[in-house]
Amino acid sequence: MKLKFTKMHGAGNDFVVIDAINQAVAFTPAQWKLLADRRFGVGADQILVVEKSPSEGIDFRYRIYNADGGEVEQCGNGSRAFVRFVVDKKLSDKTAIRVETMSGVIEPRLEADGSITVNMGAPVLTPADVPFDASGLNATTQGRDALWPLEINGRTVLFSTVSMGNPHAVQVVDDTSTAPVAIDGPAIEHHPRFPRRVNAGFMQVVTPQHIRLRVFERGTGETLACGTGACAAVVAGIRRGLLNSPVRVSMQGGDLSIAWQGEAQPVYLSGPAVSVFDGEIDII
Repeated sequence: MKLKFTKMHGAGNDFVVIDAINQAVAFTPAQWKLLADRRFGVGADQILVVEKSPSEGIDFRYRIYNADGGEVEQCGNGSRAFVRFVVDKKLSDKTAIRVETMSGVIEPRLEADGSITVNMGAPVLTPADVPFDASGLNATTQGRDALWPLEINGRTVLFSTVSMGNPHAVQVVDDTSTAPVAIDGPAIEHHPRFPRRVNAGFMQVVTPQHIRLRVFERGTGETLACGTGACAAVVAGIRRGLLNSPVRVSMQGGDLSIAWQGEAQPVYLSGPAVSVFDGEIDII
């Protein structure tokens, strides 16, 4: 079938965005994977699908598929692209939009300067709810955070575990440019203590209000930016006593701004979202 789409990115984290309100969209995981393929499809870290919401008081439903074709709960950079898309395509005339995702309702807002701020909700910190199997492990305490020891490629690495609607394991590294992301990322993603797999964050603290970050995303691999990964890293850094809100998060694709005032408070993610081109592809 012929599929109309828009290619977008947020700080280099790139997306295929699909209007499923004005065209029928019903694909298999293999077809989503083909669409995301950078040689045989359009190419993207994630595919974002815009649908009508069945819920009263909610503007849209937002579905997310990783490059491996699997549906996932949340995507922070994608939520900013979502807002840019529905405004540009005149699907909404609002600047503050309530959006239903697999992990709950988010409230992205288009700012006057063109940037987009997303209320990502409060982080989930209870290990079982991340989900993370902490049974039999002894955590090390740093500040208010619990650091969990896991064996990764023959080394013991200490992780903070955080869910921002999707699971993250965050470690502190001396230098993100030399961090073994390509080697350790897959081992962390598929570690048996994460029953739904996990996104692996490698955080370098530059100052209390600036970090560098690389993220190996489950089902995708390393991306140029990760919005939920930036949120999770800042939450972990603040809980450890290493960071103070707001925090500038520098990734390979650009910078994001994260603000968090502590437990039970929502995390706010701000940054750009850019439309690259519109297109049409025949999906078999």
